[in-house]
Amino acid sequence: MGTNSSKPGTNATPYIGSPRRGAYVYALLAVFFWSTVSSAFKISLRYLSEIELLFYSSFVSALTLFFILVVQKKLPLLKQLQKKDYLFSVFLGFLNPFLYYIVLFKAYSLLPAQQAQPLNMIWGIVLVLISIPLLKQKIKFTDLLALLICFFGVIVISTEGDLSHMNFTNPLGVLLAVGSSIIWSFYWILNVKDKKDPIVRLFLNFTTGFVFVSAVFLFNFKLPAWQGLLGAVYVGLFEMGVAFFCWITALKLVDRTVNVAILIYFVPFLGFIFINIFVGEKILFSSILGALLIVFGTLINKYKEFKREFPGIGLDKYE
Repeated sequence: MGTNSSKPGTNATPYIGSPRRGAYVYALLAVFFWSTVSSAFKISLRYLSEIELLFYSSFVSALTLFFILVVQKKLPLLKQLQKKDYLFSVFLGFLNPFLYYIVLFKAYSLLPAQQAQPLNMIWGIVLVLISIPLLKQKIKFTDLLALLICFFGVIVISTEGDLSHMNFTNPLGVLLAVGSSIIWSFYWILNVKDKKDPIVRLFLNFTTGFVFVSAVFLFNFKLPAWQGLLGAVYVGLFEMGVAFFCWITALKLVDRTVNVAILIYFVPFLGFIFINIFVGEKILFSSILGALLIVFGTLINKYKEFKREFPGIGLDKYE
């Protein structure tokens, strides 16, 4: 999720009332959409293969982002880019959406949605591990503590709470769900180095990603069921398009990103409600407990951000 250095309320960003209120409106919209997509993934995959779902959803996403570029009058920014900028976007598009969503959708096809969703959220702690060799960062006590808590959360979810026998529901599905977090973490690190406008960046990533998946899809073409196509449109429009736009806009409207970033951790718990209603899964206590552990571990890892934004809350002793 890209951020923007613009000050709140600049660049003609639409918001309701004050910038702060507008930020929360956009952030809550993003959280709502991201809470529903795990159900959309699971339902769509009843009718479509992983490649088919990615083909149709990435196409809808690219169109949605193009429309946003037109409305925001940012199309001229594409002409200002150099060849190296486009090549970088091609590589990022291969990572996300192409590789990331193929792995993620396969995980959803193998696991209950209530397991795949929180397992995918461990990317925050995976990012810490990857940053140690790539960015030459030192691992701290809080990093280790957060890692252990998140790992225990993964075990609780994957075994459905049966820790005595350690029988994983679907080892391959768990591996893919965790693997998707690794891919996203690499993408996130590289994405930070991409200085293009956030919406331009997303548009190019999803357009090039669509090209990659099209090459595979052409060998597997068949007419889709309307239910699957409808689900793919929803995924492309809201998971890959509108939700990212809302999130980027929310971050642009506030001086303290922590104020809205904290809302993202409500996604798995709201997601459980939609999974229960629309997918029909009975939500297990182990899924809720595991999600709580993963979120708690991730928040421990984010303590520096909270300390910086909210000084004087007694976090110094952990340094």
